[in-house]
Amino acid sequence: MRAFSQADRFLTELETRQLKPAYVLVGDEAFFRKRCRDAVLEHLVAPDTRDFGLFEFDLAETSLNEVLDRAQTPSLMAPFQVFFVRGVKTLFGRGSNEEKISAIEAYCKNPNPDALVVFVADHISIPADARKMEMTDKDRYQKIREDLGSFCGIVELCRVQEGEAVRWIGEYCATRDVKIDPDGARELVDALGGDMMMVSNELEKLILYVGEKKKITLGDVETMVLAAKQRSLYELTDAISAKAPARALEVLDCLLSTGEGEDAAIGHLYMLAKTFRQMLVILERNVRDQRMLWAALWQGFRVPPFAADDIIRQARRYKSKRELTRAIRLIAKADLALRSNPVGKRLVLEKLILDLSAQPKPESTSGWMQEELPV
Repeated sequence: MRAFSQADRFLTELETRQLKPAYVLVGDEAFFRKRCRDAVLEHLVAPDTRDFGLFEFDLAETSLNEVLDRAQTPSLMAPFQVFFVRGVKTLFGRGSNEEKISAIEAYCKNPNPDALVVFVADHISIPADARKMEMTDKDRYQKIREDLGSFCGIVELCRVQEGEAVRWIGEYCATRDVKIDPDGARELVDALGGDMMMVSNELEKLILYVGEKKKITLGDVETMVLAAKQRSLYELTDAISAKAPARALEVLDCLLSTGEGEDAAIGHLYMLAKTFRQMLVILERNVRDQRMLWAALWQGFRVPPFAADDIIRQARRYKSKRELTRAIRLIAKADLALRSNPVGKRLVLEKLILDLSAQPKPESTSGWMQEELPV
């Protein structure tokens, strides 16, 4: 599986201690980033020495020279030190960056053998199909490979294709002596938008839920994952469609205060976008009851039975397709903002909810033209 191979290679180097002095984790896929981080801690930093052997830096706050000086200095308190360094995009800012790159190269040629530097380039998004990578991300990735690839290990953390995610679920369940229905695995991936961090977290809950039964069915997935998440989601979209921003923010706060919190932000956006697309179809086809709803929405794009009446009612609150397409564009902009390493994911989501809950502006010729212009 392509998406897993890069992380697996890095894990093998950790296990065998055939390490390069520094690595760059490129990509915003949190599942693989956590997997790499956990492996680094497991193999290199004992739990009782982490106060002295584990360090977190952000190049937006700490100079590169200070980080490298710390890495070069042996520790009297820990046999091995690990430095996770975020803010990699500051290495490639405007103007000449040769001095910064040269400093990293000099360190890698004469490193502290008892230290590992891990640069985290999570400002780049790598889709499952690399051919669909945005040009900006492609240029950034190429720059990292050209400038750092000759002396740093490059670990690509890309998104996972649906088939790979389903296969991983089956393999992981086998390691836990649990069986999962193929339909259940596919539904789990589809419901969570292929977000592997959310998929892995929900899978752990499902394994605990089935207990001694040792088998996860499609019904278990619908009961434990979809119902819990989507009931909260439809509460959120109900408040948004009713133009009740205060209530919408309260529901959002509940969503972010449970489960994975802000780490699940991408998954929340995916489900919001899917719901608004469903409402757009409902409005376009003038759906008025559940019978018409099942005919209008195709397999894999349908809503759970408990939400059928709710989503029809919410969709009919919108007076035009323009309102719904505007909402979908706002969600797309928020998704881009989240993948651009924002100061706070909660702030991005709260702004989105306020924008979605705002009363629509009166339609006018100039307003219509401005709304339809691409962002």
